[in-house]
Amino acid sequence: MFQGTYTAILTPFSGGQIDWATFEKLLDLQLAAKVEGIVPMGTTGESPTVPHEEHRQVVEFAVKRVKGRCKVIAGTGSNSTAETLELSRHAEKSGVDGCLLVTPYYNRPTPDGLERHFKAVSDAVGIPLVLYNIPGRTGTRLSAELIARLAAFKNIAAVKDATGECDLWSDVIRLCGDRLAVLSGNDSQILPLIAVGGRGVISVASNLIPQRVKALVDAALAGDLPKARQIQYEWWDLGKHLFLETNPIPVKAAAKAMGLIPDEELRLPLSPMGAAPRETLLKTLRAMKLVP
Repeated sequence: MFQGTYTAILTPFSGGQIDWATFEKLLDLQLAAKVEGIVPMGTTGESPTVPHEEHRQVVEFAVKRVKGRCKVIAGTGSNSTAETLELSRHAEKSGVDGCLLVTPYYNRPTPDGLERHFKAVSDAVGIPLVLYNIPGRTGTRLSAELIARLAAFKNIAAVKDATGECDLWSDVIRLCGDRLAVLSGNDSQILPLIAVGGRGVISVASNLIPQRVKALVDAALAGDLPKARQIQYEWWDLGKHLFLETNPIPVKAAAKAMGLIPDEELRLPLSPMGAAPRETLLKTLRAMKLVP
């Protein structure tokens, strides 16, 4: 079962190409923090604008660099079942520990179509699968009842929830029990989700402060809620301000300011962070002593 802190790792670019040397350093930062896993080619990794060839290269590079020292869950979801199958099969061959499957976006399948989609992937690969419920991005919401049906498939092991709906998390945990790990897709909701039975987070903030995010998750999982609350509020503003604009625009701006990446380059249609939200983010970084 997936449990703990997983970093939705960003993809650094330079001159239109992937900056492999920087990507290696970002992976090493996560390993040094002893996070439970990394998630390349999720939304934070700009998967919508990374062609399949680069997608495969990123997954392979991450697996080879990590060398089993933490888990790798590759983002392989698409709005096309055929593309999802292709990327998931490649990820399995590359040696990942699991695949993250976003609900198909734009075409907005019915519950029956969603069930058929995820069953096709479950039948095609043998590694654990993580459902990704983020209707704000995809226009499609997985209900608790549908998630419970999907959890009956042989290798659907977890769901990353970014709905922000506490009732939904609770219903999923009530219906699925230990069959399915529920992971937060929102940094601001790690503590409440774990309090109702969640198992951890797939985090954006841990690109910048992996030790602090892990400390929060570990304390919450250990049942030390006072400690978890204290840690949460130490970086509460950062968790919010990383979403002042569309992810991963702010996290790349922060990573550049902290010297973690040499260039905050994004691929169109994403564009650099605006001046006003950037200053708000920088003030938070300064207050946390993450930048001078």
